[in-house]
Amino acid sequence: MRAAALRRFLLLSVLVISGCSTLNKEQCLAVDWRTVGYEDGVAGYSGDRISQHRKACAKYGVQTDLDQYQSGRAQGLREYCKPANGYRLGSRGGSYGGVCPADMEDGFVNAFGIGHQLYTLGARASEARSQLASKRHELERTEHGIVESTAKAVSKDTSKEERTDAVADTATLAERAGRLKEEIRRLERDTVRFEHEYEEYRAHAPPII
Repeated sequence: MRAAALRRFLLLSVLVISGCSTLNKEQCLAVDWRTVGYEDGVAGYSGDRISQHRKACAKYGVQTDLDQYQSGRAQGLREYCKPANGYRLGSRGGSYGGVCPADMEDGFVNAFGIGHQLYTLGARASEARSQLASKRHELERTEHGIVESTAKAVSKDTSKEERTDAVADTATLAERAGRLKEEIRRLERDTVRFEHEYEEYRAHAPPII
């Protein structure tokens, strides 16, 4: 993915960090807005995080100091926006909200892209393994059903109507088993290929400095 396209993709991804009330009463009454800003910057929060702090502290009569907050946040962002952190964020499947200063963004975005690609390839291989295991389990159940319906079809204790149903069930299950075997063969190929692509990318990914 080209850098410009990747940046547009990342800017559409909003960094979501949970938490309804950002500061409690004790924190508001003893707040150091520069420190709060720094911690938010290190965590990669967007600039509108201050509005959540304002709302949290307003009920206790505490006003925010925007200048101190922004100064601290700018300092914190310079810690957050290091390429190594971008790589970690991407490789864990995180998202980037376009918060880095211009002089650091390219390095962060590029590292994020490398990590995100690794995450994507790993997730694809994991999904293929999961689907393969599921189909194999379903095939086992289907083959067990074939054995049961076949036994019922040839049993002396089975009525003519039950025998007819059992034969039909056996045919249906056999058809399903055939489709499952085809799906399993495809998933086995996909799993091998996806795992190989993941390992190849991980082995040859550019170093993050």
